[in-house]
Amino acid sequence: METLLDLWAGYGSTVTFASVNAFFALSTYAVLSTGVLSFTTVVFAAVGGFLSAQMAGKFGVPLWAAFPMAALGGGFAAAVVAGAFLRLESHWMALASLALVLITRVTALNTPLLTGGVNGLIVPLRVEPLELALLLALCALVFWRLHRSWYGLAARAVREDAAVASTMGISPYRVQFAAFLISGVVGGLGGAALAFTLQFISPETYFIGIAFTMIASTVLGGSFHWLGPIVGAAVFTALPTAMQAIVPQIEDVAKGVVLLLIMIFLPRGLIDPRAWGLRRAARLREENERRQQAAERDAHA
Repeated sequence: METLLDLWAGYGSTVTFASVNAFFALSTYAVLSTGVLSFTTVVFAAVGGFLSAQMAGKFGVPLWAAFPMAALGGGFAAAVVAGAFLRLESHWMALASLALVLITRVTALNTPLLTGGVNGLIVPLRVEPLELALLLALCALVFWRLHRSWYGLAARAVREDAAVASTMGISPYRVQFAAFLISGVVGGLGGAALAFTLQFISPETYFIGIAFTMIASTVLGGSFHWLGPIVGAAVFTALPTAMQAIVPQIEDVAKGVVLLLIMIFLPRGLIDPRAWGLRRAARLREENERRQQAAERDAHA
C-alpha cells in the first residue's frame, strides 16, 4: 500500500493531466472522424472553462452542476461555429479555425469581467482524480456506443468519401454538424476539467498549447478509433516524465525521437483497427491452411 501511495505521489499529476488531455483529444477526434481537421476544440474549451469558473466563483455552483453547464456552453459554441465553418473547404476550415483561436484569445484578454483579462480567474473548486476518471469513462462509453451506431457508420463513410456517402443517402453536412456538437460538448468538459484541476485560468491557458496537445494526442493514438485519442493522450502526457527519468540530460531530444519513431513505424497511430483486421484475417488464413493440410493428410492416409 505504501508503494502505491509513493507511486501516486510521484505520478498522480501525470495521470490527472493525461485524463484532462484525453477530453481535448476526444473532442478533436469527434470532428476528425468525419474528415474535418479543426482546431476549434481550443475555443470550446475556453468557453467551458471560463463559464464553469464564473459559475463556481460568482454563483457558488457545485462541481456536479458546473460540468453540465460547461458542456452546454461548448455545445452552443460548436453549433455557431459549425453553422459558419461547414460552408468552407477542408483546408480553409483548418485555417479559419486557427484564426478563431487567435480571436478567442484576444477577446478573452479584453473582456476582464468575463475572463479576468490578463489577471485571470481563481477557481474555488477542485476536481478529484477519481471524479475525473469517472467522467472520462462516461465519455468513452458514449464514444463506444456512437462508434457502433448508425452515426459511426455514417461518419466513417463521410470521412472516406463524402460524395459517395451522399449517393448512399447520407448527408455529410448533418453528420459533420453532429460531429461539431459532440466536439463542443466534450471540449467544454475538457475546459472545465482543466480549470478545476489547475484552479487558476487565464487567456493563455486556452491557447496554442492545447491545440498542439490535442492534435499530437489524436495522431499518436490513432484517429480511426475512439480509443486512440485516450491512449495517445496518456502516451503524450507521460512521455516527458518518462524521458526525464531515463535521460534527463537530453529529455527534449529523446521525446522528439520517440515521437518520430511512432510516426514513422505506426503512421496510423497506436490504435489501428485496420491492422487488427489484417492480423485477424492472416490468422484465419493460417488456420484454414492448417485445416486443409490436415484434411489432405487424412485423405491420403
